[in-house]
Amino acid sequence: MNKILELHNLKKYYATQKAVEDMSFSINQGSIFGLLGPNGAGKTTLLRMITGIFFPDSGQIIFDGKEFDPLNDIVKIGYMPEERGLYKKMKIGEQALYLAQLKGLSRSEAMQKIKFWFNRLEMDSWWNKKVEDLSKGMSQKLQFVTTVLHEPKLIILDEPFSGLDPLNANLIKDEIYGLAQRGSTIIFSTHRMEQVEEICDHIILMNLGQKVLDGTVSDVKQQFKENKFSIKLKEIPASVNGNCFDIADQKANALTVKIKEGFRSNDVLQYFLQQNLTIESFNEILPSLNDIFIHLVEGTRAKTRAFQSSEA
Repeated sequence: MNKILELHNLKKYYATQKAVEDMSFSINQGSIFGLLGPNGAGKTTLLRMITGIFFPDSGQIIFDGKEFDPLNDIVKIGYMPEERGLYKKMKIGEQALYLAQLKGLSRSEAMQKIKFWFNRLEMDSWWNKKVEDLSKGMSQKLQFVTTVLHEPKLIILDEPFSGLDPLNANLIKDEIYGLAQRGSTIIFSTHRMEQVEEICDHIILMNLGQKVLDGTVSDVKQQFKENKFSIKLKEIPASVNGNCFDIADQKANALTVKIKEGFRSNDVLQYFLQQNLTIESFNEILPSLNDIFIHLVEGTRAKTRAFQSSEA
């Protein structure tokens, strides 16, 4: 599969602070890629290097098969930062037209694409409104349109659902899927782990400027699973005592069991079947990305504190 973006050993320091430290990964064309991390992890600095706003102190960025050239390649990138960059006093239609032309579109091309997106996102009546008159959610839709209307190869969305109601959030989510299916690559940065699980193919977790996790969503969840299963019975007997599992939790007729080392899920099923119990459901419990995120970030911080104490 073609790689739209490759980062090789990127570093960026501010005085004594390591904002990004030896960062390497690649992104497949047409994928939806999650960039995750707590505040101060280095995500914004990394995105600014990918968009040419900052230059790395060392390392290499390969974009679309060749070394990244910010002056020429920026027209192939759409960047929607968390801090919005719209002109408050400018009319919405004029602003969209102006920003589209900055990305290399002719006036007629820009008008055609703006009308398409305004119609698609139910913004037709907004043309003569000013940005300062829009709600946060309306501003978010406008920022999304100005980010994608020139059909960039790489689209970077930083907290794209902020301020959107559920209906408009679903509308934007559907458009993100559509853009990826038409060949655009999406870098999706957010603190909302449930959105990442639903949308992203692949994720990177950053902390303290370093990469601490890299993989597909399904592989990451498998990597951190704890061998726990949920089993729902028609009726739970007074005593449940299997030698192949421990009971981690019980709610009504549902048990959460943790399988002991050396045993398999079939051993658990066999135990309950031998008790002549009716099994209504049996499912593996995989950790959420939110649980994995907290586990890894807290673990990294604990190691850092221990190292700093040993150096003091």
